[in-house]
Amino acid sequence: MLSAGKRSAPLEEGLKGEKNTMKLRTSIALLGIAALSSVATAGTVSAYYGWEDGGTVMSSYGNLGSAENYNWGGDQGSVVALTEDPMSGTPQAFVGWITGLNDGDVIDASFLGLGDGTEFSKVRIWAHYTTGGIDDYGGSAGGNNTYSGADWTLLSDTWTFSGGTASGGDHTGFVIEARIYSYSGQVETTTFVDDLNITVTSADVSGITIHTPMVPAPGALALLGLAGLAGRRRRR
Repeated sequence: MLSAGKRSAPLEEGLKGEKNTMKLRTSIALLGIAALSSVATAGTVSAYYGWEDGGTVMSSYGNLGSAENYNWGGDQGSVVALTEDPMSGTPQAFVGWITGLNDGDVIDASFLGLGDGTEFSKVRIWAHYTTGGIDDYGGSAGGNNTYSGADWTLLSDTWTFSGGTASGGDHTGFVIEARIYSYSGQVETTTFVDDLNITVTSADVSGITIHTPMVPAPGALALLGLAGLAGRRRRR
């Protein structure tokens, strides 16, 4: 018979084993919950913009003389026509802006560009960081050195976000640019962009927002001096 307050060694070891097993099961269960929690917000967030709603660009830098929503017709539908005027530097049209990014997030972006740089301007895809609003420049993120051609050309690139505020940096956003290149002697200094696609892959997509152009307010086109492009329609 066991005396009060005492257990036999085998029974004591057995109870210890059961407790250890329970702790292990509990730890595994908690680990599983933590893993599920961390995976719950991981994934991708994507956005597409095709200029069918009448929008143009979000903002710009340099001598972007006009940005007009232009009805190309046929399967192409509406596109944005970007004209450099006066001819100087490298105008940049801001066609997308991503906020809420974390260091290590991967950004894939693409659009169709048209303009061969011989008779018309040409365009390529580029990007830069912001430190506040969309016009607060935080440094170049680089881009792809492929330019548009005389037919619609798919232009794309991939970037990894860095320098975010969580790591002590000042980068608060990421802008996708359509960079315009015009040369003297060209017939027109206009290029065309369509079918913007942006995808962000992140361990935490919960705070990420992809901003695209919106329909301009009434009278905005007149205020910006966006002239019509009658007669500028290019072959597909």
